[in-house]
Amino acid sequence: MKGAGTAALAVIVVVLVVLLSGSFFIVDETRQAVITFFGEPVAIILGSLPADMRADLEKDIKEYETQKKTKIKIKQGAGLYVKIPFLQKVILLEDRILEYDSEPTDIVTKDKKHLLVDNFARWQIVDPLRFIQTVRTENGAQSRLDDIIYSVLREELAKSNLVEIVRTEDIASLEEHITTGREAIMNAVTKKADKTARGYGIKLIDVRIKRADLPKENLNAVFNRMRAERERISKRYRSEGEEEAAKIRAETDRDVKIILAEAYKEAETTKGRGDAKAAGIYAAAYSSHEDFYKFLQSLEAIEKSTTPRDQLILSTTDGVYQYLK
Repeated sequence: MKGAGTAALAVIVVVLVVLLSGSFFIVDETRQAVITFFGEPVAIILGSLPADMRADLEKDIKEYETQKKTKIKIKQGAGLYVKIPFLQKVILLEDRILEYDSEPTDIVTKDKKHLLVDNFARWQIVDPLRFIQTVRTENGAQSRLDDIIYSVLREELAKSNLVEIVRTEDIASLEEHITTGREAIMNAVTKKADKTARGYGIKLIDVRIKRADLPKENLNAVFNRMRAERERISKRYRSEGEEEAAKIRAETDRDVKIILAEAYKEAETTKGRGDAKAAGIYAAAYSSHEDFYKFLQSLEAIEKSTTPRDQLILSTTDGVYQYLK
């Protein structure tokens, strides 16, 4: 009897341990949880869900409660929680931002260029109730995101030319103004894809392109066309530069001629005034000392007309001799 009592006590202890271990569970800081009762959600434990998103979740929960005529409790924060063992099941979901990375896919641009686009995204579970009702697991979410993001990405890139997709921002190119750059395109993709993803309890935080490559068979043709285009543009700029330089040189030469002509005119005017003034001075000097002036002129005439080796014969009746005697 004693052995049977000990065995029964041991069984009771084991049952209690099993019941207790099945009654408690832990939700850490990186998780959120949904508690189900025979497959139906009865409680949700939220992580770091912002207040604005919680309002949307509560709206979905009220619609679910009205439809299913049940009640779902909402709790928030990491910690130790209790559930009914065996009857209630805990589904743990990530509360952190998750990564989506797709395989490169072929997309046709507006100008009929084929691109191999490799994109990635960041997403988060913001509505655990809707999430487990639609995709249930992260793998299911990744598969659904594949369809959503590829569909929106293909639609948006088809509206843009190749040069707009490879630009990282809105800038003016050499030939045309690019009104849409990659940044604007990806923001539009994120907004549209997020709107669809919310139906699965998912928030798409950001969608970006890692690589956008041309198929190998098209690369050389595109590079040659781009090179020819840039050479044409550079020749045009050089031609315009040479034309402008010739215009500037012609204007400069004209200005130089005008300046020289005005300077020559001013110089001649000044010279004429100087000559007139000098002539006046000479005339005044001549009239006041006429004999001396004639004497100097005679000496200058002799100096200019003879050399040191010449013999000078002077008349004694007129000429220079009359000033020397």
